Amino acid sequence: MKQPCVYILASRRNGTLYVGVTSNLPGRVWQHRNEVVDGFSKRYGVHTLVWYEPHETMESAILREKQLKAGSRARKLGLIEAMNPDWQDLYDGLG
Repeated sequence: MKQPCVYILASRRNGTLYVGVTSNLPGRVWQHRNEVVDGFSKRYGVHTLVWYEPHETMESAILREKQLKAGSRARKLGLIEAMNPDWQDLYDGLG
């Protein structure tokens, strides 16, 4: 799954959220889960992939990431609930 994606990780249902962008979603989520890089997700235990959105270009993915980061928490929760109402970890289904 090597394509630009915007994604949201969560510490738990309705917990701390992290919004990111990557061109290698499985690899990047693996890094978060294994705390390879110091930062927000490691500090707050944000390891569960609860939402993602593929994009055609990295430019459009970055624009979407900025839009989500600037938006409200309620908007992010709405996206998660629409795609993944049970807040399941989507990582294993990435392939």
